[in-house]
Parts: sequence; structure tokens; C-alpha cells
Amino acid sequence: MSLGGQRMRTLWPLVQRYWFDLLIVLGACLSIAIAVVDQGKENGPEGPLWFDLPASVVFLVPLLARRRYPFGGPAVCVVLLAATSFIDPGLTSDDVVMFLTALASAVLFGMLKERAQAVAGLAIVLGVVVIVQHNDPTQSWEDSIWSLVTFSVAWAVGFGLGHKFRETDEARERAERAEQAREEEARAAVAEERARIARELHDIVGHSVSVMTVQAAGVRSLLRPDQERAREAVAVVEQTGREALAEMRRLVGVLRRPEESPALAPQPSLEHVDRLVSQARDAGLPVRLRVEGDPVSLPAGVDLTAYRFVQEGLTNAIKHARAQRAEVLVVYRDGRVELTVTDDGSGEGGGDSGGHGLVGMRERITVYGGELDAGPLPAGGYRLHATLPVG
Repeated sequence: MSLGGQRMRTLWPLVQRYWFDLLIVLGACLSIAIAVVDQGKENGPEGPLWFDLPASVVFLVPLLARRRYPFGGPAVCVVLLAATSFIDPGLTSDDVVMFLTALASAVLFGMLKERAQAVAGLAIVLGVVVIVQHNDPTQSWEDSIWSLVTFSVAWAVGFGLGHKFRETDEARERAERAEQAREEEARAAVAEERARIARELHDIVGHSVSVMTVQAAGVRSLLRPDQERAREAVAVVEQTGREALAEMRRLVGVLRRPEESPALAPQPSLEHVDRLVSQARDAGLPVRLRVEGDPVSLPAGVDLTAYRFVQEGLTNAIKHARAQRAEVLVVYRDGRVELTVTDDGSGEGGGDSGGHGLVGMRERITVYGGELDAGPLPAGGYRLHATLPVG
């Protein structure tokens, strides 16, 4: 990127924020020039010059404080204009910068969030218009009516713009809050699924370690007295297994929610997928089950993940997609198992908590090196497809 482009990227935010302040400064310079050039002309400023020059600048200064004083800044500005008309009415009627500044003040009043302040600002502006018109002998009543209508329209424009800007800001804030809530829910879903995986791994791996420990104890009791070295090695295996099991239980106890109890029931398996299908049918959803290839023994964690995947897919079809029928396809081939759950529902397959059931399932499948693909079907319905390695 060129140096000029970098400078533009740096200056552009400042221009967007302070463009109106820049106009105020330019307006002050233009107002001074008008006061000097038109001094003494017919229907122009009548002086004295020592008053007109400061007055051409001072009335603009309050607008620079409009961010901190959204009501007081424009109010002081128009009041100074009215006060100037008592000393030099030709200055307020001839200076186009003063006219535009009064219009800008009317717009700023209309944009105020508090309606009472906005209406009070309109009353102040119209009162100042009447005073300025009255102090200028060259103005007719037609001019006064035109000025009153003009400033009323400017206030109405500001009122409409302020309403639109507030609606935009509120919509942006709602979108940001919703995005933050979705991110928090997604993180909570991932954390919950990881804790659930940890607990189920405890039940699977913990059972295996328990069996190893018991077998080691049994072997140690069968050794002869002269097999001391073998006895010591088996004792180390037994002790290490007990320590590993205790540590695993401690970690899972930290992850488990207080209201949950330890899982003592046998963990479900893909061999029990027909039970899931039967439960879905009992819930009123006709489900077709197809198994292709020769079923193989799956590692315990992969087996449980496959079962949970089918369970999630059928739950989504019943509760969220409001499907009329569904199909479960299990394919064993090339060292992997492929699972597909399709339905003819509304195409909403996100699962619990606005889609975070699917987030948790993707986390679970990724843990075992699998892949998950989910999305609506072209002809309607939803499809969940997962591939898990068998080895």
C-alpha cells in the first residue's frame, strides 16, 4: 500500500467524525470576510466593525460543544444571534453563514433524543426568528412567515433523521448483543460436549483400566514365591492402574456438573441403533434403517460417537425439523464407517439451542478424527453425514 493510501486510511475516520467542526471553522472565516466586505453597504452590516468581527465568530463557537451539550450548544448559538440583532440587525440578515448556522441549529434541535427538549428547541428557534425579523426594518411580514416555515421544516428534517439514526443504532446494538449471545452459547455447547466426552471416556477407558488392574492383581496372586522380579513388575502395573483410575475419576468429577450423578449404565453402541429407530417410530416419525457392508467392531469411543450422531439426527428430525419421515444409513467400508441421517422436514437441522447441538456433535466427531457435513437438501429436508475412522 502506498504512503498516500496509508495516510487516507488514517485521516478518513477523523474526517468522518469532525467534518461538521471543519465546516464551522470555515464558516467562521467566511462570516468574517462577509462582515468586512459588506460593511457599510445598503442593507448590510452597519457596524461598528469592532463588534461585527468578533460577533461573526463567537456565535459559531457553541456548536463546537454540541456533542457534550446537545441542547445547550445550539441554544446558546441562536440566542447569541438574537442578541446580535439588537446591536447590528444588518449583520444577522445579510450574513448567509448566520442563516445557515441557525438552520443547522434547528436540525440539531430536531435530532435530540428527548422529545421535550426537541420541542423546546423548536420554540427557541422560532422565537429567535421573530426577534431577528422584528429588529430588521427591511423585513416584511411575508419574509417572517417564510422564515418561520423554513426553520420549522429544518427542525422536522432533523426530527426524522434523529429517529432513523436511533433506529439504526438500536438495530446495530441488538445485532451485536445477539451475536455475543450466539458466541457464548456456542462456547457453552462446545464446553458441555467436551465435558460429556470426558465423562463417557471415563466410563469406557476407566472400565478398561479397572479390568487391567484387577487382572494384574490376579496375576500377582498366582506368581510363585521365587518370581520376585515378576511380582514387582506386576505390582507396579497394578499400582499405576489404580493411580490412573483415581486421577481420571478426579478430573471427571471436576468436569461433571453438581446435579449429575456418575454414569453407571453400560454405554450405548452402534449395535443398538435399531433401538433409536424404534424410539423414533414410537414418537410418530417413520424411520427407515439401512446397513450396508460387513459390520466391524468399533473402538469404544468411536462406537459411542456414531450412536450419538444418529441419536442427534433423529432428535432434530422430530423436535426441530417437524419431519414426516426419515432415513438412517450406516455404511461400513474401507476402514471407516459412514453415517447418514436424512429427513423431509423444514430444513432446520441445527439441533438444540439454536444450532449448538450440531456444534457439539462436530466437536465430538473431530475428537476421533472424523468429518461432519450438514445442510439442507435441494428438494427439501435436511441431511447429516459423518465419516468416522474404524482403526
